[in-house]
Parts: sequence; C-alpha cells; structure tokens
Amino acid sequence: MPALPSQQSASRPGKSGGGHTGRDTSGADPARGLMDSFGRRATDLRISLIDKCNLRCTYCMPAEGLPWLSKDQLLSAAEIRRLVHIGVNTLGVRELRLTGGEPLVRADLVEIVAALRADHPDLPIAMTTNAIGLERKAAALAEAGLTRVNISLDSVHRETFAQLTRRDSLDKVLIGVEAAAAAGLTPLKINAVLMRGINDTHAADLLAWSLQRGFELRFIEQMPLDGDQQWNKDGTISAAETRALLSERFALTPTPENRDGAPAERFDVYPLGTTDDAILSGLHGPPQGRVGVIASVTEPFCADCRRTRLTAEGRVMSCLFSNEEFDLMHLLRNPATTDAEIAQAWAEAMWVKPAAHGTDRPGFDLASFHRPDRSMSAIGG
Repeated sequence: MPALPSQQSASRPGKSGGGHTGRDTSGADPARGLMDSFGRRATDLRISLIDKCNLRCTYCMPAEGLPWLSKDQLLSAAEIRRLVHIGVNTLGVRELRLTGGEPLVRADLVEIVAALRADHPDLPIAMTTNAIGLERKAAALAEAGLTRVNISLDSVHRETFAQLTRRDSLDKVLIGVEAAAAAGLTPLKINAVLMRGINDTHAADLLAWSLQRGFELRFIEQMPLDGDQQWNKDGTISAAETRALLSERFALTPTPENRDGAPAERFDVYPLGTTDDAILSGLHGPPQGRVGVIASVTEPFCADCRRTRLTAEGRVMSCLFSNEEFDLMHLLRNPATTDAEIAQAWAEAMWVKPAAHGTDRPGFDLASFHRPDRSMSAIGG
C-alpha cells in the first residue's frame, strides 16, 4: 500500500541499524502479526481518538494551537472498534492505549471504551490524558472497562505548570488525578517532560509528590516533535541528567525484571544514602516506589520497539519519526473492503518500519534524519 501522496518517503533502513543485523525479505504476512523486516513484532497498539487538546504544552504544539480535524475526518467509534478487533484477533495486538490530542475531549469516549471492553474482555486498555475533566468521567470510564491511566503532569508548581502548558489549570489536573485514583484506574502513572531552565530543578519534587501518593512517575526525554520546531538535542535533559537530579534526594537502583519491550527503564527508589548492601540485605525494607526514565533521544530502544500507531484520521505510523504514513481510512469507508484486506494493508505498513528514528539507525544528528512534519499531538502518543 503506497504512502500518502502528501507525505515524504522515509529513508529505508540499511543493512544494520537499531541493533539489528540483517533483513528479512519475505514480505508482510498478517499470519505473523505486525512484524517488520528486522524481526520486531508490534503488539502494543496506540490509537489517537482526536487531535484536539485543551492545553498548549510548549514541547508539543504552538501557542495558537493547530488546524483541527473535522468530526467526519476522525475515526468513528465503529471504525475504532473494527480496527481494534482486527488488531487483536488477526494481528496479535496484546495491549491498547487510547491517546490524543486529549481523549477526554471526545464526547463518545465512554461509549468507545465500553464497546472495546465488550469485544475484548481481557485486553489491557489504558489511556493517556492530561486529566482536565477526568473527575467527571473517571468513574464511568472505570465502569466501562478502562484499565488504567497515564496522566501528563510536568510540575506540581502552579507557575511552572502554567509556563509549560500555557494554561493555569493545575488545580483541574490534580482533581482529575485524585478522581482517577479513587475510581481504581491504577496503577496510575505520571508522565513528565523536563525542560531545561524551567522544571528540571523540580524533578525530585515531582518524584516525592508521586511516591507519597503511590503513583509511578516516568520522565520522558523531550523529542523533536514540538509544534514550534524549536527542539535541539543540546537543550534536552538527558536520561543521565535526570537520574543525577533525582539522585540528589533519592537512591535509585535498577529494577531486576526484563523490560520486555517497554520504553521505560525503571528504578526502585530508596531514601538518600541507602547503600546497595543495605538494599540486598533488606535493612531498609521495600523501596518507597518506582520511577521510570524513557530515553528516546540519548539511550534509544528502537531495536526492541513493539508499538504500532494509528492517527486520529486512520493512518498507520510505524515509527514516531517517520514521514511515511499509510492510510486505512479509505479502506474502512469502502463497504467492499474486508477485514482481511485491512489486516494485509496494516501488516504491509508495519513491514517497512524504519530501523530507528525514521531512518537507518538511531540518532537525530544524522544526515538521513528528517524531522517529522507532525507534532506529537497530531500523531498521538
């Protein structure tokens, strides 16, 4: 299935890249799931429900917002349901994340979750949200079958929050966080992006706040997906810097489990001064909690990427940084199209997944790297 005419073709992966050594040339086959030519199989589906958002985070979109899609350009509830059915029953999807924009902006969100749960009683269904308005829907979403939420929260300091999001909405977010926890949408994870000179000195404060409430905080390196296109690698707070900032107030030790394709490197958190010997001997008891660091820029994990993304208008993005997209919407809206044909098109889109960062190997300073045309809100997390 060809790339959309409006999109530039991404560079094809080279013979080795992203940690892989060699290419499979057999081609896409839905019977093998969403496998790419490097042998990676996508089992984690992220569907963007809408591109609109009620915040204007500086690392995501311009202050004036973006041109929003009209309602008829968005995947309908029935189309979302069909795609998830194909993903789970034919292509081996094992977990689902609903994203945006801001999914709470979508009026039929609860109905979508209920339909997906009815179809897939055992499927983990998570949602990434900024939590504004979540207090009005948390209980209904839990009853409909939503498993848990990830909540974007970069600071618990009001002025800093307003500076980062361009909105004075911290109280609304915190009320939403409390409602999600009360509704049992757990384990609740907090997602934060550190910005140099703005909230980097508050990293440990945010971790302390999360630990006190039993939430798992995850720091995500800022990526070149901001609408203002001001990103530069030197301005990114690296994973190493993040760990150093946290280590000023806490002792961190890597968790023992295999990451199993998860993007976050996770650490058990202990009081400052706790030694490795003390941890091994159990003198300090269990950890206070856990923290994760997602180092997409400086410590990329492309070699074990297991994600497939669908944008709000039904386009497959095999990689966040690819400028090549594949349209499923026209297939969905053709009454003659079968589920098998959609599965084949989806598998073909994932087969050509780049090795890393939309190109032949990890790195944003490569001559072959071309910054994506879309911002994060338009792609969907």
